[in-house]
Amino acid sequence: MAILFDEIVFGPILSRRYGNSLGINLLPLDNKICNYDCIYCECGWTNLKKQKISFTPYPSIRSAIEDRFAALYHANVAIDHITFAGNGEPTMHPDFANIVDLVHRYRDQYWPKVKTVVLSNGTLLSRPAIHQALQRIDRPTLKLDSANEHYYKLINKPFHTKSLSNYVQQLAEFGNKLVIQAMFLKGNVNGEEIDNSTSKEVETWLNALEIIRPQSVVIYSLDRETPLSGLQKISAERLQEISQSVECLGISCQYY
Repeated sequence: MAILFDEIVFGPILSRRYGNSLGINLLPLDNKICNYDCIYCECGWTNLKKQKISFTPYPSIRSAIEDRFAALYHANVAIDHITFAGNGEPTMHPDFANIVDLVHRYRDQYWPKVKTVVLSNGTLLSRPAIHQALQRIDRPTLKLDSANEHYYKLINKPFHTKSLSNYVQQLAEFGNKLVIQAMFLKGNVNGEEIDNSTSKEVETWLNALEIIRPQSVVIYSLDRETPLSGLQKISAERLQEISQSVECLGISCQYY
């Protein structure tokens, strides 16, 4: 069953990675909008027939942020991170850059020590306004589940024709503020058995990390129901081995 967030500002919810995380959902409350169709996405499949649904307008987002931030602050609710996530790809919102600045303005007013996070597939990095907005985020966390073009298309199912090598280069040019996140899994996709945690696949992925040189890496496996049935999680032992391989590159890595 797909999990959709029915609020613009939701939580805080207890996150495996970010503690008490206050979420910001810039996508519609009743539909996923994304330029990926990942086989493991908790929001379910991307429905192309609904892709033209209007984004939540900026004034509504501003009001939700103003009201919710003030209410949580006056209720003394603990916040560890403020995370742009929600029902799809947050950077697709036409006012994403302005909303980042808005969130920082109220963050500085109420919780100046709290860090902001964006969970993104990074595909819009080529747009200057998106690139600059992500640079203003404290922990821009961008996806790289595989450095193998074939696996990339099977796992993430992008709705664009940009090459994976170009994306890796854009990540490399982003700077050392970058956090890379990766989902490791195995299963049958279109009749093909895949496993991006094998030695061969991990070696290719590590080679990409050497090019990118992110500040840190976060790896994890399945924790919720997936739209594609039959997918299997990777063991904690294997995730630990992959994490240690990342650490050998001189890059900090956490696994969940």
